[in-house]
Amino acid sequence: MRRTAVLGSAGTLLAGALIAGAIAAPAATAESRHHGDSAAYGATVAAERAAKKGIDWQDCPADWALEKPIQCGWVSVPLDYSKPNGRQIKIAVDRIGNTGTKSERQGALIYNPGGPGGSGMAFPRRVVTKNAIWADAAKAYDFVGFDPRGVGHSSPISCVDPQEFVKAPKLDPIPRGEADKRAQRKLAAEYADGCKERSGWMLPQMTTPNTARDLDVIRAALGEKKLNYLGVSYGTYLGAVYGTLFPSHVRRMIVDSVVNPSKEKIWYEANLDQDIAFEGRFLDWKKWVAQNDATFHIGTTADQVQRNYDKLRAAARKAPFGGLVGPAELDALFQSAAYYDSSWVPVASTWSKYLAGDTQALVDAAAPDLSDTQGNIASENGNAVYTAVECTDAKWPTSWQKWDRDNTRLSRDYPFLTWGNAWLNLPCATWGVKQQTPVEVKTGKGLPPVLITQSTRDAATPYAGAVELHKRFKGSRLITEQDAGSHGITNLANPCINDRVESYLLTGALDSRDVTCGPHATPKP
Repeated sequence: MRRTAVLGSAGTLLAGALIAGAIAAPAATAESRHHGDSAAYGATVAAERAAKKGIDWQDCPADWALEKPIQCGWVSVPLDYSKPNGRQIKIAVDRIGNTGTKSERQGALIYNPGGPGGSGMAFPRRVVTKNAIWADAAKAYDFVGFDPRGVGHSSPISCVDPQEFVKAPKLDPIPRGEADKRAQRKLAAEYADGCKERSGWMLPQMTTPNTARDLDVIRAALGEKKLNYLGVSYGTYLGAVYGTLFPSHVRRMIVDSVVNPSKEKIWYEANLDQDIAFEGRFLDWKKWVAQNDATFHIGTTADQVQRNYDKLRAAARKAPFGGLVGPAELDALFQSAAYYDSSWVPVASTWSKYLAGDTQALVDAAAPDLSDTQGNIASENGNAVYTAVECTDAKWPTSWQKWDRDNTRLSRDYPFLTWGNAWLNLPCATWGVKQQTPVEVKTGKGLPPVLITQSTRDAATPYAGAVELHKRFKGSRLITEQDAGSHGITNLANPCINDRVESYLLTGALDSRDVTCGPHATPKP
């Protein structure tokens, strides 16, 4: 689950086509009758249609930055699954064929990296770049990525002009009084209005269940009877919803760094839980910085590192570095260290350079690049999709008093992320389209054993989420990475995890019981 501050906070986040026309609908299958609703029937119609049509694979457009032999194509899906013969949108997909023999091939492995708002189109590049962790899986599977609805090349949505979206410095997310809160509330309401104005035609259909239905249509278009799926972060929730709606369509499913699928957690409570977890992981990083003070010269204890961060934020609030990097931009930069171990050294090194007199290094790392128009379009689009899916998936509190009370309480003990996360999500309080009721994630007939992987100190998706999904998906297995907290662990080098993921993909084998692994290697400065 991605969290990058926006609106009053800071943020950098990680062209589609429309078609319309009436097509004769096939008869309902047992799957659609079982679910007994019009969207389920529409998903059946769309999948049967896609299975007949397939995908016209071509070389990818040059500006998509996807090397040969990766190929690209499109899959048409209904905008509204309750109207399968109504307006259609196109979903961008790409693939690279399995590297092994024809007899070794086990089908397609479809990937979602999270968000909501993340593109999976880079997944086939793991083969092109010879990612050793995935080499054996690549022998057996075509690696398939896609842009979910609203993302990237798949009828992208927008809430604000991208150049305005990235402008800095933003307001300090930590309020100093009621005036600061009023300013942030105004920005959040304006952002929600902008989403409806610029993308209102699509917002009611920007939901996780619809993306899960799109995933099933992609499966059918690929000619696959059953889905092989790898989902990370929000991609775990997408997988959980898919497994609930289409249990008999799953062959192998791996979910890594798990969103808590409880209806009560989606999405307001999940964000509050996240605030607590981020504080813990930020502390882990501060301790590591202190242990490596001989390299970074920032502080010899975690408390000293925190005091120096407070000084850095205060200086940025008084006079933004380079005129661009204020407290919000700093928070976004340092938040990456709480997300991923791979950011530990770069963020500490940048800070160390600043303390040694190199302010430009900090500006280069944290400030937006207004000349990067394509990158800014992608950032704004990613944030728009994140907001649209979370705000439309579930009902959010509309009372500012509740938001204020909950976040004021949390910020006393967990100040690092709390208010920035609140402002990021506050557009959901004034959302302009009907908010849905989340799917009750559960085991359905035909669901095979699912493999769950999770680190105990993950900040973006706290560990309790993996435990909850493990309870709900009967027969699942949980691999716990103890004393680690990087977000997304299946792509990190840890043989205890990598070997089990590979074995599951290649043979379907799982351990007879849940497994606890030691942590992957701690970054070295």
